[in-house]
Amino acid sequence: MSTSGIALSGMAAAQQRLQAHAHNLANLGTDNFRRSTTAQTAQVTGCVTATWQRAPAAGADMAGDLVGQMSAGHAFTANLAVFKTHDAMTGALLDALA
Repeated sequence: MSTSGIALSGMAAAQQRLQAHAHNLANLGTDNFRRSTTAQTAQVTGCVTATWQRAPAAGADMAGDLVGQMSAGHAFTANLAVFKTHDAMTGALLDALA
């Protein structure tokens, strides 16, 4: 797997985490709401996958979801920086070879 593919999978996983935390915050006032979480799994290619899971019991964790949103945003930004750097390095290599 290429560096750009790994970075893209990281951005997709971060986006899923962000969506799960946003879903939880949007439903804070819903009776018997079971929170959503994401589980990330590393692949042998270096990529990562994220899957949604339901909490076993109802209950809110506003602080955890707010921190989770910030963490997912930072993870997305970091993977985007890797993607952009890979793109710039590939362009520089092609320019040098041309």
